[in-house]
Amino acid sequence: MLELPEVLVLAKQLNETVKGKTVKQAVANGSPHKFAWYSGDPAEYGSRLAGKTLGNASAFGGRLDIEASDVILNFGDGVNLRYFEQGENLPLKHQLWLEFEDGSSLVCTVAMYGGILCCKPEEIKDDVYYKAAKESVSPLADKFDCAFFTALLTEKCLKMSAKAFLATEQRIPGLGNGVLQDILLNAKIHPKKKMNSLCEEQKLALFESIKTTLADMVRGGGRDTERDLFGNPGGYITKLSKNTALALCPDCGGPVKKEAYMGGSIYFCGNCQET
Repeated sequence: MLELPEVLVLAKQLNETVKGKTVKQAVANGSPHKFAWYSGDPAEYGSRLAGKTLGNASAFGGRLDIEASDVILNFGDGVNLRYFEQGENLPLKHQLWLEFEDGSSLVCTVAMYGGILCCKPEEIKDDVYYKAAKESVSPLADKFDCAFFTALLTEKCLKMSAKAFLATEQRIPGLGNGVLQDILLNAKIHPKKKMNSLCEEQKLALFESIKTTLADMVRGGGRDTERDLFGNPGGYITKLSKNTALALCPDCGGPVKKEAYMGGSIYFCGNCQET
Protein backbone atom coordinates (compact mmCIF):
# COMPACT_ATOMS: atom_id res chain seq x y z
CA MET A 1 0.00 0.00 0.00
CA LEU A 2 1.21 3.49 -0.80
CA GLU A 3 2.45 5.22 2.34
CA LEU A 4 4.70 8.23 2.79
CA PRO A 5 8.09 6.59 2.12
CA GLU A 6 6.88 4.93 -1.07
CA VAL A 7 5.19 7.97 -2.62
CA LEU A 8 8.32 10.06 -2.03
CA VAL A 9 10.46 7.43 -3.75
CA LEU A 10 7.99 7.06 -6.64
CA ALA A 11 7.79 10.83 -7.20
CA LYS A 12 11.57 11.02 -7.52
CA GLN A 13 11.69 8.06 -9.92
CA LEU A 14 8.83 9.40 -12.04
CA ASN A 15 10.56 12.76 -12.41
CA GLU A 16 13.72 10.98 -13.53
CA THR A 17 11.89 8.61 -15.91
CA VAL A 18 8.61 9.84 -17.43
CA LYS A 19 8.68 13.59 -16.92
CA GLY A 20 8.61 15.22 -20.35
CA LYS A 21 7.18 12.17 -22.14
CA THR A 22 4.06 12.64 -24.26
CA VAL A 23 1.12 10.26 -23.97
CA LYS A 24 0.31 8.46 -27.23
CA GLN A 25 -2.69 6.63 -25.83
CA ALA A 26 -4.31 6.01 -22.46
CA VAL A 27 -6.59 3.16 -21.39
CA ALA A 28 -8.38 3.27 -18.03
CA ASN A 29 -10.37 0.39 -16.51
CA GLY A 30 -8.97 -2.03 -19.08
CA SER A 31 -9.45 -4.73 -16.46
CA PRO A 32 -12.51 -3.78 -14.38
CA HIS A 33 -11.84 -3.88 -10.65
CA LYS A 34 -14.64 -3.56 -8.13
CA PHE A 35 -12.55 -1.44 -5.79
CA ALA A 36 -10.69 0.71 -8.30
CA TRP A 37 -12.06 4.24 -8.13
CA TYR A 38 -11.95 6.79 -10.91
CA SER A 39 -13.00 10.43 -11.20
CA GLY A 40 -15.91 10.51 -13.60
CA ASP A 41 -16.09 8.04 -16.47
CA PRO A 42 -12.81 6.13 -16.97
CA ALA A 43 -13.73 5.79 -20.65
CA GLU A 44 -12.93 9.51 -20.96
CA TYR A 45 -9.37 9.15 -19.65
CA GLY A 46 -8.13 8.34 -23.15
CA SER A 47 -9.31 11.63 -24.65
CA ARG A 48 -8.26 13.55 -21.56
CA LEU A 49 -4.69 12.26 -21.61
CA ALA A 50 -3.80 11.55 -25.25
CA GLY A 51 -1.31 14.11 -26.52
CA LYS A 52 -0.56 15.44 -23.04
CA THR A 53 3.02 15.79 -21.85
CA LEU A 54 3.72 14.67 -18.30
CA GLY A 55 5.11 17.29 -15.98
CA ASN A 56 6.26 17.23 -12.38
CA ALA A 57 5.40 14.38 -10.00
CA SER A 58 4.93 15.29 -6.34
CA ALA A 59 4.16 13.38 -3.17
CA PHE A 60 2.16 14.48 -0.15
CA GLY A 61 0.65 12.43 2.62
CA GLY A 62 0.13 9.00 1.08
CA ARG A 63 -0.81 10.38 -2.33
CA LEU A 64 0.99 11.00 -5.57
CA ASP A 65 0.32 13.67 -8.22
CA ILE A 66 1.55 13.78 -11.81
CA GLU A 67 0.92 16.91 -13.84
CA ALA A 68 -0.30 16.26 -17.39
CA SER A 69 -0.69 19.65 -19.05
CA ASP A 70 -4.14 20.90 -17.94
CA VAL A 71 -5.04 17.85 -15.82
CA ILE A 72 -3.67 16.08 -12.77
CA LEU A 73 -3.28 12.34 -12.32
CA ASN A 74 -3.58 11.40 -8.67
CA PHE A 75 -2.90 8.00 -7.12
CA GLY A 76 -3.46 6.71 -3.61
CA ASP A 77 -3.82 3.69 -1.35
CA GLY A 78 -3.36 0.38 -3.17
CA VAL A 79 -2.24 1.60 -6.61
CA ASN A 80 0.95 0.05 -7.96
CA LEU A 81 2.86 2.02 -10.62
CA ARG A 82 5.34 0.32 -12.96
CA TYR A 83 7.47 1.68 -15.79
CA PHE A 84 8.24 -0.45 -18.86
CA GLU A 85 10.65 0.28 -21.69
CA GLN A 86 9.57 -0.31 -25.29
CA GLY A 87 9.49 -4.04 -26.04
CA GLU A 88 9.09 -5.21 -22.44
CA ASN A 89 6.13 -7.46 -21.65
CA LEU A 90 3.28 -5.53 -20.06
CA PRO A 91 0.87 -6.94 -17.46
CA LEU A 92 -2.21 -8.48 -19.05
CA LYS A 93 -4.45 -6.80 -16.48
CA HIS A 94 -4.27 -3.13 -15.59
CA GLN A 95 -6.45 -0.29 -14.32
CA LEU A 96 -4.55 2.44 -16.19
CA TRP A 97 -2.10 2.13 -19.07
CA LEU A 98 -0.25 5.12 -20.50
CA GLU A 99 1.71 4.42 -23.66
CA PHE A 100 4.18 7.16 -24.54
CA GLU A 101 5.26 8.28 -28.01
CA ASP A 102 8.69 6.67 -27.53
CA GLY A 103 7.04 3.25 -26.97
CA SER A 104 7.59 3.09 -23.21
CA SER A 105 4.66 2.66 -20.81
CA LEU A 106 3.45 3.49 -17.34
CA VAL A 107 1.09 0.79 -16.05
CA CYS A 108 -1.02 1.13 -12.92
CA THR A 109 -2.72 -1.78 -11.19
CA VAL A 110 -4.88 -1.86 -8.07
CA ALA A 111 -4.35 -4.47 -5.40
CA MET A 112 -7.11 -4.51 -2.77
CA TYR A 113 -8.46 -1.03 -3.43
CA GLY A 114 -7.20 2.29 -4.74
CA GLY A 115 -8.02 5.54 -6.46
CA ILE A 116 -6.81 6.64 -9.91
CA LEU A 117 -8.06 10.17 -10.52
CA CYS A 118 -7.73 12.28 -13.66
CA CYS A 119 -9.05 15.78 -13.01
CA LYS A 120 -8.53 19.42 -13.76
CA PRO A 121 -6.98 21.18 -10.75
CA GLU A 122 -10.26 22.94 -9.88
CA GLU A 123 -12.11 19.61 -9.92
CA ILE A 124 -9.87 17.88 -7.40
CA LYS A 125 -8.85 20.64 -4.99
CA ASP A 126 -12.02 20.32 -2.88
CA ASP A 127 -11.92 16.53 -2.55
CA VAL A 128 -11.91 15.98 1.23
CA TYR A 129 -9.13 13.38 1.37
CA TYR A 130 -7.04 15.07 -1.31
CA LYS A 131 -7.31 18.41 0.47
CA ALA A 132 -6.39 16.87 3.84
CA ALA A 133 -3.29 15.25 2.36
CA LYS A 134 -2.31 18.33 0.35
CA GLU A 135 -2.60 20.67 3.33
CA SER A 136 -0.99 18.32 5.82
CA VAL A 137 2.38 18.93 7.44
CA SER A 138 4.77 16.14 6.57
CA PRO A 139 6.22 14.36 9.61
CA LEU A 140 9.57 14.77 7.85
CA ALA A 141 9.25 18.56 7.76
CA ASP A 142 10.90 20.84 10.34
CA LYS A 143 7.45 22.26 11.14
CA PHE A 144 6.43 18.82 12.44
CA ASP A 145 8.24 19.38 15.72
CA CYS A 146 7.52 18.21 19.25
CA ALA A 147 5.07 21.07 19.85
CA PHE A 148 3.17 20.22 16.65
CA PHE A 149 3.03 16.54 17.67
CA THR A 150 1.83 17.40 21.18
CA ALA A 151 -0.99 19.52 19.72
CA LEU A 152 -2.29 16.40 17.97
CA LEU A 153 -2.86 14.75 21.36
CA THR A 154 -6.37 16.06 21.89
CA GLU A 155 -8.69 14.70 24.56
CA LYS A 156 -10.30 12.47 21.94
CA CYS A 157 -6.96 11.14 20.72
CA LEU A 158 -5.71 10.39 24.21
CA LYS A 159 -8.49 7.81 24.52
CA MET A 160 -7.27 5.98 21.42
CA SER A 161 -4.80 3.15 21.07
CA ALA A 162 -1.39 3.97 19.62
CA LYS A 163 -2.35 2.38 16.29
CA ALA A 164 -5.63 4.29 16.08
CA PHE A 165 -3.90 7.56 16.89
CA LEU A 166 -1.23 7.11 14.25
CA ALA A 167 -3.22 5.63 11.39
CA THR A 168 -6.81 6.88 11.42
CA GLU A 169 -8.69 10.02 10.37
CA GLN A 170 -5.82 11.36 8.24
CA ARG A 171 -4.22 12.70 11.42
CA ILE A 172 -0.75 12.17 9.96
CA PRO A 173 -1.45 11.60 6.24
CA GLY A 174 0.83 9.00 4.70
CA LEU A 175 1.42 7.20 7.99
CA GLY A 176 -0.54 3.95 7.81
CA ASN A 177 -0.67 0.44 9.19
CA GLY A 178 2.47 -0.57 7.31
CA VAL A 179 5.00 1.99 8.55
CA LEU A 180 3.58 2.21 12.07
CA GLN A 181 4.83 -1.29 12.96
CA ASP A 182 8.49 -0.26 13.03
CA ILE A 183 7.67 3.16 14.45
CA LEU A 184 6.05 1.56 17.49
CA LEU A 185 8.78 -1.06 17.91
CA ASN A 186 11.46 1.62 17.88
CA ALA A 187 9.49 3.59 20.46
CA LYS A 188 8.88 0.39 22.49
CA ILE A 189 5.12 0.98 22.52
CA HIS A 190 2.48 -1.72 21.97
CA PRO A 191 0.00 -0.97 19.14
CA LYS A 192 -2.94 -1.48 21.53
CA LYS A 193 -1.55 0.71 24.30
CA LYS A 194 -3.82 3.66 25.10
CA MET A 195 -2.31 7.04 24.44
CA ASN A 196 -3.47 8.39 27.81
CA SER A 197 -1.38 5.71 29.54
CA LEU A 198 1.88 6.93 28.01
CA CYS A 199 4.24 8.90 30.22
CA GLU A 200 5.96 12.00 28.87
CA GLU A 201 9.11 10.03 28.12
CA GLN A 202 7.12 7.56 26.00
CA LYS A 203 5.36 10.35 24.11
CA LEU A 204 8.74 11.88 23.29
CA ALA A 205 10.04 8.48 22.20
CA LEU A 206 7.03 8.09 19.88
CA PHE A 207 7.55 11.53 18.37
CA GLU A 208 11.24 10.88 17.77
CA SER A 209 10.52 7.44 16.31
CA ILE A 210 8.04 8.88 13.80
CA LYS A 211 10.71 11.29 12.54
CA THR A 212 13.68 8.93 12.47
CA THR A 213 11.93 5.75 11.29
CA LEU A 214 10.22 7.46 8.36
CA ALA A 215 13.49 9.18 7.40
CA ASP A 216 15.27 5.80 7.43
CA MET A 217 12.55 4.31 5.22
CA VAL A 218 12.88 7.11 2.67
CA ARG A 219 16.70 6.91 2.65
CA GLY A 220 16.39 3.17 2.07
CA GLY A 221 14.24 3.66 -1.01
CA GLY A 222 11.01 2.51 0.64
CA ARG A 223 10.14 -0.64 2.56
CA ASP A 224 11.14 -4.13 1.44
CA THR A 225 7.45 -5.10 1.53
CA GLU A 226 6.68 -2.68 -1.33
CA ARG A 227 8.01 -2.26 -4.87
CA ASP A 228 9.26 0.81 -6.68
CA LEU A 229 8.59 2.11 -10.20
CA PHE A 230 10.75 -0.64 -11.71
CA GLY A 231 9.31 -3.50 -9.68
CA ASN A 232 12.21 -3.66 -7.23
CA PRO A 233 11.59 -4.05 -3.48
CA GLY A 234 12.59 -1.15 -1.29
CA GLY A 235 15.96 -1.22 0.40
CA TYR A 236 14.67 -0.51 3.91
CA ILE A 237 14.52 -3.87 5.70
CA THR A 238 11.43 -3.86 7.88
CA LYS A 239 11.78 -5.03 11.46
CA LEU A 240 8.09 -5.93 11.79
CA SER A 241 6.01 -6.84 8.75
CA LYS A 242 4.65 -9.79 6.80
CA ASN A 243 8.29 -10.52 5.90
CA THR A 244 9.27 -11.01 9.55
CA ALA A 245 6.16 -12.69 10.98
CA LEU A 246 8.09 -15.83 11.96
CA ALA A 247 11.32 -14.08 12.92
CA LEU A 248 12.63 -12.93 16.30
CA CYS A 249 12.67 -9.33 17.45
CA PRO A 250 15.81 -7.69 16.01
CA ASP A 251 16.16 -5.56 19.14
CA CYS A 252 15.87 -8.13 21.94
CA GLY A 253 15.57 -11.57 20.31
CA GLY A 254 12.10 -12.08 21.74
CA PRO A 255 9.17 -13.63 19.86
CA VAL A 256 7.40 -11.52 17.24
CA LYS A 257 3.64 -11.86 17.52
CA LYS A 258 0.94 -11.19 14.93
CA GLU A 259 -2.67 -10.34 15.73
CA ALA A 260 -5.70 -9.01 13.87
CA TYR A 261 -6.61 -5.56 15.14
CA MET A 262 -8.69 -2.69 13.76
CA GLY A 263 -9.23 -4.27 10.37
CA GLY A 264 -5.61 -5.19 9.76
CA SER A 265 -2.65 -7.08 11.17
CA ILE A 266 -0.36 -5.80 13.88
CA TYR A 267 3.10 -7.14 14.65
CA PHE A 268 4.83 -6.59 17.97
CA CYS A 269 7.54 -7.95 20.22
CA GLY A 270 6.18 -9.82 23.22
CA ASN A 271 9.14 -8.65 25.31
CA CYS A 272 10.02 -5.05 24.51
CA GLN A 273 6.64 -3.56 23.61
CA GLU A 274 4.69 -3.35 26.82
CA THR A 275 0.89 -3.63 26.70
